[in-house]
Amino acid sequence: MVLEGSSEALCPPPSLELRPSCNKSQPSPPLSSSSQAHDGLFPEDKEPVKYGELIVLGHNGSLANGDKGRRRSRLALYKRPKANGVKPDVIHNVSTPLVSKALSNKSQHSISYTLSRSHSVIVEYTHDTNTDMFQIGRSTESMIDFVVTDTANSGSGQGGGVAGEGGGGGQSAQSTISRYACRIMCERSAPYTARIYAAGFDSSKNIFLGERAAKWRTSDGLMDGLTTNGVLVMHPAGEFVSEPAPGVWREISVCGNVFALRETRSAQQRGKLVENESNTLQDGSLIDLCGATLLWRTPAGLRHTPTLKQLESLRQELNAARPQCPVGFNTLAFPSLAQREIVDKKQPWVYVNCGHVHGYHNWGYRKEKGPAGPGGTAPASTGERECPMCRRVGPYVPLWLGCEGGLYLDAGPPTHAFCPCGHVCSEKTVVGWSQIPLPHGTHAFHAACPFCGTWLTGEQGHIKLIFQGPVD
Repeated sequence: MVLEGSSEALCPPPSLELRPSCNKSQPSPPLSSSSQAHDGLFPEDKEPVKYGELIVLGHNGSLANGDKGRRRSRLALYKRPKANGVKPDVIHNVSTPLVSKALSNKSQHSISYTLSRSHSVIVEYTHDTNTDMFQIGRSTESMIDFVVTDTANSGSGQGGGVAGEGGGGGQSAQSTISRYACRIMCERSAPYTARIYAAGFDSSKNIFLGERAAKWRTSDGLMDGLTTNGVLVMHPAGEFVSEPAPGVWREISVCGNVFALRETRSAQQRGKLVENESNTLQDGSLIDLCGATLLWRTPAGLRHTPTLKQLESLRQELNAARPQCPVGFNTLAFPSLAQREIVDKKQPWVYVNCGHVHGYHNWGYRKEKGPAGPGGTAPASTGERECPMCRRVGPYVPLWLGCEGGLYLDAGPPTHAFCPCGHVCSEKTVVGWSQIPLPHGTHAFHAACPFCGTWLTGEQGHIKLIFQGPVD
């Protein structure tokens, strides 16, 4: 337990009204998906107001088992027909045995801070007509707008297209994502600022920070705290689409304050307060829930990304160029965007250490690196091959187009691929993502492919593809 200040500071008057400044906190609305009809239009509105979209990294366009309802890989947040935001109102100091009675009003949002076995602080929240609230977490209860489960990370292995596409839909045996992980508050008037806060309200409209949770009284007499595994946020250092550069990972508190990271993910001692940074989301902000990482895209930022129709056009342009295998001279073709887990016989493969694109062949294995699989059709993750064009040895994997347009930094031609998974996209996209360290475990960070979650390898984490055109 983290407590600061003198013993007198823990025993203020039984209740007092909160000053308007309890840091930007507000709570509770639903969701809306870009693939669903939006029912939140105001009669006078011509178009729904979109605050932004959340995209779960490691899923190439949809969950492995398909997007269903609130459990999906991408969610658009729209202006609600009626505001459901909340803001802090009154703070109560009560004896711990009376907490359950104090929280019996299920129409009242509140946050409970247990300071000791005999003393708790309860902050009541009141309705805020100026904000919409969206809640994110592992729970499937109705108050959670976006249900997020652990992304199956391919780790440092070589999760070629097949492994990459299938990874990420399931939930681990013991999830590290909180049932009520975080909440996003969006201002209902322009410029529609979105802010993120750790923890979400449960079915009783309460947030409980137990005796072991990191919590403290702030300098202005209010309360704040951190969740068990924390909610980490990284804002881009510059414009996400024009000059992508990673920022610094920070932790967001229950009241929306920004802190340096703890020594380990669940340590009870909080990091140092970062006063010159805020919890305001911007295009390219990353949100890590300790098991899944989400990307926030604004409507302005999404205008620079390719639509599914544009990605299909890029695929057709690639195939129209009739790339050929430089050894077998057979014409190669990227499969349709809907075909993600079965390698097509015409599918291009790449030697990720050099970038030479070939058709599939069952030779070139280095005996000391590993034999071919049964029947001579070794998967992409088995052994290493020697490129017949340049003799460089390395992984040999099928190429897959990145199908989640929201992860692109521009709509440029798909000329590069991530290493070692083989997901293909624009040069700007691979360069940008290869610079971003993503949280892994309690204190590790690794750059990873945004389409499948595979850790990037090699000097740059990506390779320029070298196609051979038709010989005729």
